Amino acid sequence: MKPINVGLLGIGTVGGGTFAVLKRNQEEIARRAGRGIVINIIADRDIEKARKIAGEDTLITSDANDVVTHPDVSIVVELIGGYTTAKELTLKAIENGKHVVTANKALLALHGTEIFAAAQRKGVMVAFEAAVAGGIPIIKALREGLTANRIEWIAGIINGTSNFILSEMRNKGLGFDAVLKQAQKLGYAEADPAFDIGGIDAAHKITIMAAIAFGIPMQFDKVYTEGIAKLTGEDIRYAEELGYRIKLLGITKRTPKGIELRVHPTLIPSQRLIANVEGVMNAIVVKGDAVGPTLYYGAGAGAEPTASSVVADLVDVTRMHTADPKNRVPHLAFQPDLLSDIPILPMEEVETSYYLRLRVMDKPGVLADISRILADLDISIGAMVQKEPNQGEDQVDIIILTHLTVEKNINSAIIKIEDLPAVIGRVTRIRLEELSSNH
Repeated sequence: MKPINVGLLGIGTVGGGTFAVLKRNQEEIARRAGRGIVINIIADRDIEKARKIAGEDTLITSDANDVVTHPDVSIVVELIGGYTTAKELTLKAIENGKHVVTANKALLALHGTEIFAAAQRKGVMVAFEAAVAGGIPIIKALREGLTANRIEWIAGIINGTSNFILSEMRNKGLGFDAVLKQAQKLGYAEADPAFDIGGIDAAHKITIMAAIAFGIPMQFDKVYTEGIAKLTGEDIRYAEELGYRIKLLGITKRTPKGIELRVHPTLIPSQRLIANVEGVMNAIVVKGDAVGPTLYYGAGAGAEPTASSVVADLVDVTRMHTADPKNRVPHLAFQPDLLSDIPILPMEEVETSYYLRLRVMDKPGVLADISRILADLDISIGAMVQKEPNQGEDQVDIIILTHLTVEKNINSAIIKIEDLPAVIGRVTRIRLEELSSNH
């Protein structure tokens, strides 16, 4: 059988990895797919670099339109990133009857609904395993492996840069800024790291996972997003003393009132497997009603781990290429006309537990005042620790862990606590998730 022809948009890190993996494992891949998979045209602005990677046999162009309109190309792999040019090219490829494989989470989180609808009309596939958690096959697990389950919640470390920074802050006792510089030097963080440390990259990925888990449209604009730039070494240390680790988590949860969709630093009990995921690794816990919690762990970025997912998608598309579109796995796991309009909960309606750190004057009655404010708002305390004052100081840190409560109550409590004359400065609030199998 003739090999299937692939056009590649962009031969940067992941593009280069994809080319290398396809070439190295071509025999295995052909045995699995039933036919060869060949990249026969590459578009990249740097023609010299592309030629060095791809050799003489591959057609190379600087115009991406040559790829998406090429009559011999069946699958277009989009690895240019961003969401303006990438969106135009993806829609153009679909319009020209090509299947698309993409690693572009921002594109899907913002425009997925429109792109899938276009693909549906043309009877082509859009595959995007590489868009979430690099080499971990989480999309396939959610969409196919767990298809018998009613998925209850997902919680994931899905940004390696942030996880590396938090791991280093904890292991070496360094401040955020020092570790960020180190991450940039090692190439783990971009020169402008805002997407990673601000939680936006994780928000793109949790948007995609929520859509597949619950059969809802992509709703990136509804994700509550908070990054890690404000975290201090003392909070990491205090959390540790109380038996918790702080991780930047993407969380989505089905509740009777709607779906939670949020990204923020989170305390998790240190005995949980996911709490021990260090460095640039990713990990995702998915809780299904039948299977209970399942954990997916691996490299969330990098040339070959991400290429592993791109090539898996190429094999999938190659196998399903001739199937009647109605018999293919739907893009978002649920039949497109059966997506649900369950609302996304606003953050103030979310129910979780909290870590609060406040600095107060060391004098009688302060704890009683704070406890009263919390009790009045129906917030019960799980643990409270008062630190010893430093020599000659009359101020102390108080750490409070609450039981489950609604965010809007905590917001009100914080305002009232900050108003107390004995409280100095702002209250630090970090959310806390037990991630236990019955939660």
